[in-house]
Amino acid sequence: MPVVGFCSALFTALCIYFFSYQRHKGVQPVQLILIGVGVASALSGVMMVLISSAERSDVQFIAQWLAGSVWGTDWPFFWALVPWLVLGIPYILYKSNVLNVLAMTEQTAVGLGMNIGRERLRLLIVAVALAAAAVSVTGGIAFIGLMAPHIAKQLVGPRYQFFLPLTLCIGASLLMLSDTIGRVAIATATVPAGIIVAFIGAPYFLYLLRKSV
Repeated sequence: MPVVGFCSALFTALCIYFFSYQRHKGVQPVQLILIGVGVASALSGVMMVLISSAERSDVQFIAQWLAGSVWGTDWPFFWALVPWLVLGIPYILYKSNVLNVLAMTEQTAVGLGMNIGRERLRLLIVAVALAAAAVSVTGGIAFIGLMAPHIAKQLVGPRYQFFLPLTLCIGASLLMLSDTIGRVAIATATVPAGIIVAFIGAPYFLYLLRKSV
């Protein structure tokens, strides 16, 4: 499952990267985001078409997966995730200094002798691999990916070698807490973790928005 997710996610990411790339300017973050939003909308439409033609049992499973239900809880799923985590997480931590430089202006990164395009592409591939592996067994729980880095940066600052390990711990803790609440909140049903995270994340981002104004 993670392999299929990785191949699909990598193809999508490379398409977004290709359409965002300009010969003389490289990849502009704003353009990358806008094209990513457009591709996500198109893929959502394709998914709706597939769901409308699927069997009833498959539709129920897909709906749970889209809502962020942690369904891959058996040992085969655990062992399927291990290679991706063992290879991807140490690589990202190893590249912490590169990420610190990329967080500066492009002129600064180039002045320090960094090949921006090459480093961005490598980090993109590893990030896609980790995200695809996680999403394949939990569904899309986007709020964790948005909340955990913000909380970690507020606690330890913006240096990647400090806030990346804390981000991993916070993200895992949020997922376990949300999944536990979803399983015990209603006696007759299980609420997907993604819905619980959304209830937690929405007020948090409203707080951040109000704080930044």
